[in-house]
Amino acid sequence: MRQHPIPPVTEPNQYRAIGVVRGVYVPAEPEALTRGLIRTAEGDEIEAVVLGRLLTLMRRHLDLSEPHLWVVYPRCREQDRLHLQMVGVWEPSTLSAGEPEGAEDALPEGDDYFSVRGELIFTRPETGDLVLKVRQQPRSDGTRPVPFKLQLKGTIPLEHLRHFVALDLRRQGQQLVLESFEVLGPLAQRGNRGGKGRRGGGDRPAGDRPSERSGGPERPRPARGHGKAVSRPGR
Repeated sequence: MRQHPIPPVTEPNQYRAIGVVRGVYVPAEPEALTRGLIRTAEGDEIEAVVLGRLLTLMRRHLDLSEPHLWVVYPRCREQDRLHLQMVGVWEPSTLSAGEPEGAEDALPEGDDYFSVRGELIFTRPETGDLVLKVRQQPRSDGTRPVPFKLQLKGTIPLEHLRHFVALDLRRQGQQLVLESFEVLGPLAQRGNRGGKGRRGGGDRPAGDRPSERSGGPERPRPARGHGKAVSRPGR
C-alpha cells in the first residue's frame, strides 16, 4: 500500500492542487451523499462534493458520524470561501488489510496540509494575497479542462511573478495559508494584446477586475541556466 495519500511528484513542473482535511462529512440530504460539507473539530464548515469511487467506500465502510481524514482537491468558488472536491480518505487502520489494530493514521505534515504547484499570476506582498493558476491534465477524450485559479494567503516577492512555484500550505478556516515555497523557474510568456506589458502584481484576483484576461502558457518551461531558488517565509 502507498504510505501517503498525496502522490510524489513525477515531473519538475508538474501542476497539482491536493490536500487533506480532517472532519465529519455532513451530506446536504441524508439519502444523497454527493453534496454536503466537512465540519472540522474547530467548527469550520467547508462546502464539499464527493467524486468517484469514494462514494461507494463511504456507503460500505465508513461511519459518517465520526471524523475522517479526507483527501481533497481545493477550489475557490466564491471569494474567501473554500470549496473541496473529496476524492479519497486516509485511514489505514480501518481500510488496509494487514494493518495492526491501532495503526497510526496521522501524516508527518499533519492535518489540513495542502500541496499546490502552478503559475504565480498575482502577488501583493503588502496585503499577503496570492493567486496561483493550475492547469489540469487532458481528459480521456482529448479535451483540455479550463485552468482554475486559487486565491491564497502568504508573501512571495514580486520578482517571482510569472514563475512556476511549489507551495506548502495549511488550511486556516476558509483560507489556505502559505508555510513555505520553492521557485522552480520562470515561464515563457505569450505576447499581450495591443503590445502592452503588464505591471504591478500581475493578474488581479477573481472578482477584483471587470473582465477575465488571457492567462499564461499552456506548458511551463524553465529558463536555461536557472537553478532552483528556495525560500521559507517566517511564520
